[in-house]
Amino acid sequence: MTILIEQPEFGLQVEEKQIPYDTNELILDGGFVVPKQLSCDGGFEVPAINSFGQSFRDYNAESERQKTVEEFYRVQHINQTYDYVKKMREKYGKLDKVEMSIWECCELLNDVVDDSDPDLDEPQIEHLLQTAEAIRKDYPNDDWLHLTALIHDLGKVLLLPSFGDLPQWAVVGDTFPLGCAFDESIVHHKYFKENPDTNNPLYNTKNGVYKEGCGLDNVVMSWGHDDYMYLVAKENGTTLPSAALFVIRYHSFYALHRAGVYTQLMNEEDRENMKWLKIFNKYDLYSKSKVRIDVEKVKPYYISLIEKYFPAKLRW
Repeated sequence: MTILIEQPEFGLQVEEKQIPYDTNELILDGGFVVPKQLSCDGGFEVPAINSFGQSFRDYNAESERQKTVEEFYRVQHINQTYDYVKKMREKYGKLDKVEMSIWECCELLNDVVDDSDPDLDEPQIEHLLQTAEAIRKDYPNDDWLHLTALIHDLGKVLLLPSFGDLPQWAVVGDTFPLGCAFDESIVHHKYFKENPDTNNPLYNTKNGVYKEGCGLDNVVMSWGHDDYMYLVAKENGTTLPSAALFVIRYHSFYALHRAGVYTQLMNEEDRENMKWLKIFNKYDLYSKSKVRIDVEKVKPYYISLIEKYFPAKLRW
């Protein structure tokens, strides 16, 4: 089933420009420029610092949390190879682990903390609801986007024993393409020197095994929760629009939607869907805070969206 959705209005977007660090503005992912305390439209409030009192996505700040994050990326960059991802997609694409509802999966995330995230150490269910409620406030008529925010990180259940107890480096963190050169914009790029694919002549050119304009759907991405949740949603017949699946699959692909590289691999559908990913990313990143969500209060609304776009039970 195909759902047509109206493309977002970009009246609030501005031309890319360099803004001095001492101004009272932030440049959000996707080119959004907003005051440090309030968004352009007076809706979603953007905090100036993360839960640890530091700038968002600062991978160089000195702290015990940052040391954990850097070690995570060292191991991830060494082990995520083209052949490894092919094997994982084949294994988990069978969706033979368990049958459960979307909300049941949300509740499982109460036991998950993401070691790759320098901005947050709260259980993931808090982040899901923070993101969804922030988007719901500013885009009240786009219920598919609210649900996308709720489920975008559900693939992190791969960390749990019933899903294989995968290591953090195989589940979370920024994602990137395999089968072509690792761009220097990828966080902690230096650790790719120990990745076997770096010395493979098939994989170490700009386009590698791909043709320009091939479409991201044909690109092998590093394995993790993004790709897994995309497979779960698609194979279980969700009626969410293609933009939602794009957001789920590529929301951690910061080299693309923040640094603007690998764009030569995109096709026209990717470029259209990118508009929504840039909107989503603002909320995914900057909604991380210590503000608590009343789960029971918002639960009925999200249950109604789940029933609208998903079957009662899904194969995982």
